Amino acid sequence: QVQLVESGGGLVQTGGSLRLSCAASGRTFSSYAMAWFRQAPGKEREFVAVIIWSGGSTYYADSVKGRFTISRDKAKNTVYLQMNSLKPEDTAVYYCAAARMHGIVVATTLYDYWGQGTQVTVSS
Repeated sequence: QVQLVESGGGLVQTGGSLRLSCAASGRTFSSYAMAWFRQAPGKEREFVAVIIWSGGSTYYADSVKGRFTISRDKAKNTVYLQMNSLKPEDTAVYYCAAARMHGIVVATTLYDYWGQGTQVTVSS
């Protein structure tokens, strides 16, 4: 059974940085796309970034491009989201997700597994 466990959220000031981690277990992820989504209060869950586990290709939402970096450590079965130059509008619960697809996937409905989420709050 696939498990995704996020960590690293917290409270940070505008302009600060955080690194989120997603520890994945339960199978090999060589044919998976791994992504981060976020959901702010009263809003729909939105795509943030995705990485292809095997080849390492990445894709970002325009709102985070140039500020966030997604990466993975195959040996640790962990996906990271390095978030720099944080803004109050980045405040949300951040979720890690896995899709059994070997390609860039941005739609929430195409993801098969989800973590429980970690809160990120950026104060102004």
